[in-house]
Amino acid sequence: MINIGLVSAATYGPSFRGVEVERTPGSFHGTAFASTFNGYDEAKSKQWQWTFAASQKRLDGCKVVKVWDPHIEWAERLAEVCSIDEVCATPEQCCAGMDAVVIVDDGSGEHCKYAVYPLKQGIPTFCDKPLAMTAKRAAEIASLVRETGTPFMSTSSLRFVPDIIALREEVAVGALGDVHLVTTCCGNELVYYGIHALSMYSGVFGGGAVSCMNVGQPDRNIVRVRFENGRDLVVIVAEGEYMRAGYNINIYGKSDWRTLRPNLESLYYYLLEKFVEQVRTGEESVPVEDEVEVIAILEAGKRSLLEQREVGIAEVFA
Repeated sequence: MINIGLVSAATYGPSFRGVEVERTPGSFHGTAFASTFNGYDEAKSKQWQWTFAASQKRLDGCKVVKVWDPHIEWAERLAEVCSIDEVCATPEQCCAGMDAVVIVDDGSGEHCKYAVYPLKQGIPTFCDKPLAMTAKRAAEIASLVRETGTPFMSTSSLRFVPDIIALREEVAVGALGDVHLVTTCCGNELVYYGIHALSMYSGVFGGGAVSCMNVGQPDRNIVRVRFENGRDLVVIVAEGEYMRAGYNINIYGKSDWRTLRPNLESLYYYLLEKFVEQVRTGEESVPVEDEVEVIAILEAGKRSLLEQREVGIAEVFA
């Protein structure tokens, strides 16, 4: 049995834009993760007005035994619903003695700070998306991962949904011929949510980006990403007032095309399954450097719009 500590999991406040926001009860990711590992009591989950996203699939052989959240009363309620043994007073206490740690996206864009302690303690760690809001901060975490040698994973859940895996395999065998053009899209803020659009691409094709040119407008991003192999990706990410949220990838091959709107059913199950597999085998599923590049691309896209010019990926690390 893999014993897991679940960090910052019971409340959520979207303060990633730099504006302080009060955290609200419940957490879409936190409750989905907890119920994927532990299951849940449906009747108890309906006792309160809160965000509770129940997983319909459960991972065997692993259990959340500790939980921490800055709002202890909601951590206690999550523990009651999902049969979590201990509610902790600090994030460090939640990590201590665990076989693995799962850090939840809490809306701050800064939740990677909770990874520092378990990484230094050698505890396998999953850090929810986005790894950070800037490439420099993401690179700092990556350096700590390599320095400590601690197993680590951070990525978008869309990278491992079955539709994307099947698409990757189709491209790999050459079913579409040479691919020079790809588009992906999703809703909301460019770095915080655009990671999903970009991760669909990286899950199929990998990395190697060299520059970005954003020809969109504020809150309506149209980012051309050029790769070292000459391929161009267009990432479209817009706020809710301009575009309904959703996910899509289009691949234009020399021999054939593919358009995919991924099936998001049980997407967190497939993500956490990959992390548990890494804990058990030690085999890295997503190198942390790949996620640093994802953040760097998105940051370069933001800078390109601000400065109205093409921005090299290397520039965001300077």
